[in-house]
Amino acid sequence: MKTAVRKNSIISAPANYKSLRATRFKKILSNYELYLFLAPTLLYFIIFHYVPMYGVLIAFKDFIPTLGVWGSPWVGFEHFERFFNSFQFWNLIKNTLALSFLQLLFGFPLPIIMALLLNQLRNQKYKKFVQTVIYAPHFISVVVLVGMVYVFFSNTGLINNVIMIFGGDPINFMAKAEWFKPLYISSGIWQETGWAAVVYLAALAGVNPEIHEAAIMDGASKFQRIINVDIPAILPTAMILLVLSVGNFMNIGFEKAYLMQTPLNVTAGEIIPTYVYKVGLQNAQYSFAAAVGLFNAVINFILLWAVNKAANKLAGTGLW
Repeated sequence: MKTAVRKNSIISAPANYKSLRATRFKKILSNYELYLFLAPTLLYFIIFHYVPMYGVLIAFKDFIPTLGVWGSPWVGFEHFERFFNSFQFWNLIKNTLALSFLQLLFGFPLPIIMALLLNQLRNQKYKKFVQTVIYAPHFISVVVLVGMVYVFFSNTGLINNVIMIFGGDPINFMAKAEWFKPLYISSGIWQETGWAAVVYLAALAGVNPEIHEAAIMDGASKFQRIINVDIPAILPTAMILLVLSVGNFMNIGFEKAYLMQTPLNVTAGEIIPTYVYKVGLQNAQYSFAAAVGLFNAVINFILLWAVNKAANKLAGTGLW
């Protein structure tokens, strides 16, 4: 009897699979407009993100352009060992981690605080004015932003003029390595805080007003309502954005770091993305640069997986 049931299940499995495929195909045909709508995005990622991934092979080869990717000789982990033994390795790791950590530490909570404060404003005209003012810096290009930093913090810039008015000595901010990180982080906060707050404001807009009314009836203060109503409402959104931020931990802004570098502050400003650009494109060491970039990507993936797993356990919210 058991053998007969087992044979029947084996025979019926392919039939069930075929019926499921037919049903799925019918659903795709009935919603073909949605798939056509998604097609350009899917093609973009396939052509420009997945197909070029075969180029990672040059990290394990001594790439010679005339021989191509497949024809170049295989060298294994030689380029990785060269990077790990390089005198710049620990300085690059330290600078990249320090900038990423400081950017996350100061840049991540500020949009949440800004959104909570804006959400409490009742004067709509003033609220829109503040939103416009804090959003505007996001639309400034990186080149213009760095130019503003140079203008404000140069020897004859506004900041040094204020320092000299109060009897102090001018500081050459852009030539001192210890000032690179504060200028990088503060300029990024000024540019992106307002824009990042938009996501949290959208989440706060979905909070049912009746919950606030009930809390007011129970005697809750404004601060208590922020803690017990608003923050729980935006917590899932905050966790998703935190996972994404940590997943991009090692890929901090290449353009701004590169533009802010000078021969005098490069010891504090040299990070992995700028190093890859210099050795890969400027010095034409393609295989070595690919190995460094792959190492960076692997670290990012490990961080993304670990933080996503922690977020699922602690808050029940994650990317997957």
